[in-house]
Amino acid sequence: MIHIWGITDKGVVRAENQDSYCFKLAQDDVATAIVCDGMGGAQAGNIASALAVKSASKYLEKLSLDELRSAPGDHLVRAALLANKSIYRKSCWEIYCRGMGTTMVAVAVFDGCAHILNIGDSRAYHIGEEGIRQITRDHSVVEDLVQRGEITPDEARSHPQKNLITRALGSESHVEGDLYEVKLEKGEFILMCTDGLSNVLSDQEILYEVLHGGAAGGCCQRLLDVAISRGAPDNVTAVVIQFV
Repeated sequence: MIHIWGITDKGVVRAENQDSYCFKLAQDDVATAIVCDGMGGAQAGNIASALAVKSASKYLEKLSLDELRSAPGDHLVRAALLANKSIYRKSCWEIYCRGMGTTMVAVAVFDGCAHILNIGDSRAYHIGEEGIRQITRDHSVVEDLVQRGEITPDEARSHPQKNLITRALGSESHVEGDLYEVKLEKGEFILMCTDGLSNVLSDQEILYEVLHGGAAGGCCQRLLDVAISRGAPDNVTAVVIQFV
């Protein structure tokens, strides 16, 4: 069985919320979810993230469960490509949408396994009694610096270029996402979030709020409350999936 919860908020500083998310529990043991963090001037970021969620979720929801189970990674890639096409076309046609784009982390969970795609720096984490592990790798300037050993992960959190991403939906006519697969034990969680959460809370703080902060159903609100209490300089979005 799967439980799933989500929350989004514009935060304390931003005037608008450019994050978008959705999730669907197709059966007690089958779920899909998408989290996007838009970028672009004026309202373009809102448009990009909303378009990505709409396009990708529409594709995934049309699949039969047998189709999803047969090739989950291929279907997540196809959903992302359709989202990219929608955003890129609109950015080419409409002046006020020029340069818009969005991150995406998308998850399909069934048969005790989470299949994950990410583009950009929105993340997926695996959380259980053994701890917390970041599943996805950020497509960002600072992550590249960390991988090359030029800065430490702690230095990356406050680096002046921490918001510069190297991949996004809609910025080019084609984009590639990374795929991951994680086995889930009963009681474990997948957390999907935008950088408005991961930039403010440490991994251990996220772990505590999800596992030990109270009832599982309230973990998204607890995570948001901590981010808000610290000034939430960016939009905050979290989706939590529990395998029970």
